[in-house]
Amino acid sequence: MGAFLEIQDVFKSYFLHGKRIDVLRGVNVAIEKGELVSLVGASGSGKSTFLHVVGTLDAPAAGVMRFEGKSVFDMNDGEIAEFRNRTIGFVFQSHYLLPEFTAAENVAMPAMIRRQDNGAALTRARELLDRVGLRDRADHRPGELSGGESQRVALARALMLQPALLLADEPTGNLDPSTGEGIHQLLREVNRELGITAVIVTHNETLAQSMPRRLRLKAGEVVAAG
Repeated sequence: MGAFLEIQDVFKSYFLHGKRIDVLRGVNVAIEKGELVSLVGASGSGKSTFLHVVGTLDAPAAGVMRFEGKSVFDMNDGEIAEFRNRTIGFVFQSHYLLPEFTAAENVAMPAMIRRQDNGAALTRARELLDRVGLRDRADHRPGELSGGESQRVALARALMLQPALLLADEPTGNLDPSTGEGIHQLLREVNRELGITAVIVTHNETLAQSMPRRLRLKAGEVVAAG
């Protein structure tokens, strides 16, 4: 029986002004179900590229990614999209909330897009907002929320469809240290209490050290971080 998530010999390159840039150079990593993993690395080391491949937003040039034993990139585009929508929740550095909708409506949006019952979706959205400490902000629009509150809404939205895997790309990059620590604490709680496997990309070494498992992207490969 393999790991929950297995990445084997993954390569990814880009071409810039006619020059090939090798970003991922044979990445190998296995993540077990329920793990909370931080990934650090120098600016430009390919952390976001790695997360985009794991999140199936971008395909590798070579290599294999297996989720619960199934090779993800052997699926067709429609199957990959369905896998991504059903299995993965994303939190980005910018929260990408829709300004014309309330916090509850933003959180419910993934379910509404899947044509789930609007009433049930909004009920669950309010429950999730309560879970991230924003019960009283459910009817506020993004322009009425602080940066930390907006990122909490984004986390609640990522949890809306009960993903098995949560990917966060610099989720505290635009926040002050105190607010950022609050978001990281919330991510740890979500992992512990909901059992969601999570990979957190961060440039903050101190916050990364608080994660049970720490990885580093160096020279295009993933290694254990001290």
